[in-house]
Amino acid sequence: MSARPSRRTAATAPRSATPAKAVVAVAAPAQAMALYEQVKDHISRKIQEGIWRAGDRLPSENELVTQFGISRMTVNRALRELVEQGRIVRVAGVGSFVAEDKPQSTLLQIANLASEIRQRGHDYRCDVLTVERTSATLEVAAALDLRTGESVFHSLCIHREDGLPVQLEDRHVNPRQVPQFAAQDFTQLQPSEYLVRNVPFDQIEHVVDAVMPTAEQAALLEMSPQEPCLLLTRRTWSRGVPITVVRCLHPATRYRLGSRFRADGNPVAG
Repeated sequence: MSARPSRRTAATAPRSATPAKAVVAVAAPAQAMALYEQVKDHISRKIQEGIWRAGDRLPSENELVTQFGISRMTVNRALRELVEQGRIVRVAGVGSFVAEDKPQSTLLQIANLASEIRQRGHDYRCDVLTVERTSATLEVAAALDLRTGESVFHSLCIHREDGLPVQLEDRHVNPRQVPQFAAQDFTQLQPSEYLVRNVPFDQIEHVVDAVMPTAEQAALLEMSPQEPCLLLTRRTWSRGVPITVVRCLHPATRYRLGSRFRADGNPVAG
């Protein structure tokens, strides 16, 4: 029996490796600005460029809905946030208006409020409500380095810009430093200006807090007690002896506090 030729299995040629695919990172497209942000940006730019000025009436909600092709709810959110940022004010049943710029007072120096207001071309008035001698509370005594119950001077004033209250000044003065304080005519020269002109000081402390006014304070400032205030508490010293402590309460919707200064701490003029 003849042997059958054996079959040789052909060697399978090795397959070439699949070439690696280059992975290219593609940046995701920037997220489009939210619709309500588009409305805010549109209004803010008009105000920034001076096209819409303080007191100008803005387009109505319906006009903005039509202009941007969005819902009334979206427009309302944009306007509500602009109100919260102090850019516009809304009057029920009337419309939305560009807000007046809030005046800014310095934090590095003792501001002359009367001069600041007049420099803006506005009318200034100071209503002096109280000038008296009283007993120091624990808080006042600690601030003036006196004993609780010791006699101190107390004055209470309202500062007005164009008739509108912008600051409630509640001041206590150390009689050892300013014995003639209560004898002054503060209808001619308000307490802060009198002290700056007549009582030398070499140290100032400023502390700013966000507070809610009491019902009495809100009434004096002609504002809602639900609106917040900025409270600037100032103390001054002469050779280490306290002169005065004053609490200046400002409606936050009408005033702001701030300073620009160099790296060496000196204020920038202008």
